[in-house]
Amino acid sequence: MQYSYDQAKSELVLQDMQTPSARRGVAIGSIQDGKGGRKPAAVVTSDSGAHWDVVKLEEVPVSLFFLNDSLGWMVTEKGIWKTDEAGKDWKKLPKPPASPWRVYFADENNGWAACNKKTVLVTHDGGHQWEPIKTASDPPGAAERSAYSWISFANRNYGIIFGYNQPAMRWGSRFPAWMDPEDALSRRETPHLSYTVVTRDGGQTWRAASMSLFGQVTRARFSANGPGLGLIEHGDSATYPSEVYKLDWVTGKNQTIFRDKRYFITDVWLTKEGTSYLAGIEMAGQVRSIVPGNVKVFQSSDMSSWTEMAVDYRAVARRAILSGADERNLWLATDNGMILKLK
Repeated sequence: MQYSYDQAKSELVLQDMQTPSARRGVAIGSIQDGKGGRKPAAVVTSDSGAHWDVVKLEEVPVSLFFLNDSLGWMVTEKGIWKTDEAGKDWKKLPKPPASPWRVYFADENNGWAACNKKTVLVTHDGGHQWEPIKTASDPPGAAERSAYSWISFANRNYGIIFGYNQPAMRWGSRFPAWMDPEDALSRRETPHLSYTVVTRDGGQTWRAASMSLFGQVTRARFSANGPGLGLIEHGDSATYPSEVYKLDWVTGKNQTIFRDKRYFITDVWLTKEGTSYLAGIEMAGQVRSIVPGNVKVFQSSDMSSWTEMAVDYRAVARRAILSGADERNLWLATDNGMILKLK
């Protein structure tokens, strides 16, 4: 463990983490008190985790993307911000025409935003002006219940954006799991539409498609020279809380490579050297969104056999996030304010 938020009567809930280099890392979230108050904050290091500084943010953050050691973008609940100082200072960009979940930039000017209401945006000036990609709205499903939430590129040409359409909630499922755990477990998982928008020419053209899927694609990470990793998360009533897939972006074929009733995987990571990592929690109860569990990390060199790694016993959470600069600098952040480093 490199950092742990430890303040009485409050909790640091981390949403995302990026480590653009071996020395620099940024984790974003909000400090929450028992009365429902939220104070947006980032935790920043510039010395490989030896020291961490808490930086105040103006808006509640959602996700991060860094192009290099200093240049990055932050999606918040109200817009997009940009930093030239590795997260120590942020400047707000003009409000985009749709509410984004995540951004990805190929260079300092050209980037894309995955947004609510079945919208994908493109910019050619670093995020000051955005235009919609028309093909992203082609798949079926009501726009008000649809969103794109993840962007990943295998190389400068091949990229994929994942999204989903949620069916109208049945009566009774409007309540969170902690209010009615029995109801949460009784909600049978039903298939819904999953969206993909794919480019093979560096974002010049995009092709959209949809398919019926159980669960939601929450992560996809690719390597330029081999297959990628995809993560699907399921509802509380599902047999398996999550499934990890090997994604062959050349052929489009997918293969399940990890699923276990005991573990809820919340992130996947691929290094340039070809090592795969899975991070999640050990199931401490049937309704995982209520009871935190011990953080678990698995490693594989062939995407077939997995070895469980030792994790600091103090790491207990509901979700874990992975981020790495290289094979020797892999970080893990939890949703309750802990940051760990691979040794």
